[in-house]
Amino acid sequence: FSHTAPHILPEPPPPHPIAVGAGVDPSHTPWAAVHSAPAPSPPHPRPPNLKALHIGALFPMSGGWPGGQACLPAVRMALEDVNNRRDILPDYELRLIHHDSQCEPGQATKYLYELLYNDPIKIILMPGCSSVSTLVAEAARMWNLIVLSYGSSSPALSNRQRFPTFFRTHPSATLHNPTRVQLFKKWGWTKIATIQQTTEVFTSTLDDLEERVKEAGIEITFRQSFFSDPAVPVKNLKQDARIIVGLFYETEARKVFCEVFKAELFGKKYVWFLIGWYADNWFRVKDPAINCTEDQMKQAVEGHITTEIVMLNPENTRSISNMTSQEFIEKLKKRVGRNPEETGGFQEAPLAYDAIWALALALNKTSTELVKKGLRLEDFNYNNRTITDEIYRALNSSAFEGVSGHVVFDASGSRMAWTLIEQLQNSTYKKIGYYDTTKDNLSWYNNVKWIGGSPPADYTKVIPTFRFLSQKLFISVSVLSSLGILLAIICLAFNIYNGHVRCVGTPLGVGCHGCPGLSTRVAADPPFGLDGRGKGMMWLVVWEGELCCAGGTRPALCCHCLMPCPLGGQQLPSLFPPPQVLCLITAPVTMILNSQQDAAFAFASLAVIFSSYITLVVLFVPKMRRLITRGEWQSEQQDTMKTGSSTNNNEEEKSRLLEKENRELQTIISEKEERVSELRQQLKDRQQLRSRRRPALYQPSLPLVRCLVSEQADKLGRNNCDGSRVHLLYK
Repeated sequence: FSHTAPHILPEPPPPHPIAVGAGVDPSHTPWAAVHSAPAPSPPHPRPPNLKALHIGALFPMSGGWPGGQACLPAVRMALEDVNNRRDILPDYELRLIHHDSQCEPGQATKYLYELLYNDPIKIILMPGCSSVSTLVAEAARMWNLIVLSYGSSSPALSNRQRFPTFFRTHPSATLHNPTRVQLFKKWGWTKIATIQQTTEVFTSTLDDLEERVKEAGIEITFRQSFFSDPAVPVKNLKQDARIIVGLFYETEARKVFCEVFKAELFGKKYVWFLIGWYADNWFRVKDPAINCTEDQMKQAVEGHITTEIVMLNPENTRSISNMTSQEFIEKLKKRVGRNPEETGGFQEAPLAYDAIWALALALNKTSTELVKKGLRLEDFNYNNRTITDEIYRALNSSAFEGVSGHVVFDASGSRMAWTLIEQLQNSTYKKIGYYDTTKDNLSWYNNVKWIGGSPPADYTKVIPTFRFLSQKLFISVSVLSSLGILLAIICLAFNIYNGHVRCVGTPLGVGCHGCPGLSTRVAADPPFGLDGRGKGMMWLVVWEGELCCAGGTRPALCCHCLMPCPLGGQQLPSLFPPPQVLCLITAPVTMILNSQQDAAFAFASLAVIFSSYITLVVLFVPKMRRLITRGEWQSEQQDTMKTGSSTNNNEEEKSRLLEKENRELQTIISEKEERVSELRQQLKDRQQLRSRRRPALYQPSLPLVRCLVSEQADKLGRNNCDGSRVHLLYK
């Protein structure tokens, strides 16, 4: 769409919708030249014995759109006005046969069957409600019937191949979409969300909207749908949907906005776009299907914007029926007999009234054409295609001034009209502009009221801003942090110098000591107060993940509750309390004070500083005091030296004794080996001597040898060796 700057109107503009009908170009042809209706004339008594032409109609008296409540009286008014005119269908009388479709296709199917199969023959069908019209229009082609709807907005009905005999005085719902896109562009919105009832009319409308916003560079971020319960889809819109287009029937609208109230999707941050053909008090109606009060519904719907086809001529000119639009409204109110805001279809009633006039004018023209062919309107039956084609051509070329404005059909059989834009202000609908789709012209009243004073943003925008701290507070925290760092360095030096002392080294030398971590924690406080130029310093410390020095070996990571010991690998309890001691207190308080930068900075900084001070004081001050006042480091050092000297002497004495014992054992072994060698030599000599004296001389037995060669021979008893033999050996 090409954008045209809106012009501001002090009063509602007189709309002159321009549309293209079959063979008619209104932009080049004067209106008087295209009027197919005769000039208005006063009513005269009609002659008796008129031929009846029957209209089969379906009016939704209840259901999703109870439009029949006002449209049926309007149709009856139109029939009376037409039948009283002698210059229109002078030989015929239009009669109405109707049923309540309840805006339900199933119910409509039943009554459509009755209309088609029961006499008399109907020359045309007039359904209302898009779902019912879809059913009727698809079946009508098989019966050679023209369908003229007074209240159907589904874009699908514009399909001439699917619905070749369909016309409607109610424009297509897609006529709303160019207006919506124009408003999105006017207020600078590039992201929208949608929620729809799952029906063909709303699905096809939304598909058309999706194509149009894409061409305009607008994104649909959320697209939700529901069949009967909108609770979950409405909650899903909480994900940052701000500009929301809702497409659903009036009964479902009450359910949706009851859930909108519960989800708090209303107020200055949200704008809802709804269909404008609901009753004016639709949100006040007591509905057992919802559990919200009237006041809650008023809060939820306040400020929403509607787009609606111009259904009532704003000009004070007389129509084809010789009535102005205001005269028609007054007459209709008397016929309805109740508050128009509580009457379904009151806004569409002018369309129903003009539908009868469009039919009457088309039949009047058809009658003239049929005479040329030797036919009459009463010759029509469901097999006569000739009469149907003549009625089609007559309707397709219709152009007249009705109470709803200029009536003309486009090539698809849909009514062309302006779009009315309204806003609910203090529970009352106010006109805020008109939009002419054919000329891309936005006429604006400049009377929009925003709850927040200006159009809301279409999504959450994060805008970084700097908040400045008190300079005195920042300096005070910096001084305290510097003193803490100095104290931590002193404690670290003390711990290293006195690492050999048991009361100092045992707790901190076995595992990880926390001086470097504590000093870093304290040093992290001043950067909290720096501006964006120093934000890189704010990440010097990561909670409890400080690096600690353990006994001069390798660094170890101090965990929340347990710390790895670099010496043995076992887990020892941390010397620092777990961070949940501080987190449970500081985190909630900091969140509460988040909007007050001085208080939040002071609380968080002092919590870290004083926790570090307390840790240093508890760990090191008692040790310093004990060592300084009692001099324990000297006595422990002397004890250590004495213990070390005594231990060394004992080890040398043991070594000396072992060496002496070893030498003694070696001497004994050497003596025994010499003695064994001597005995073996003697035995050998003795054997040689005996062998020379007598051959069978006594041979020593094995036990005797064992007794002689054993290292423990001197310990054996006399009963283990043969004493006589030993004696003989020693002679």
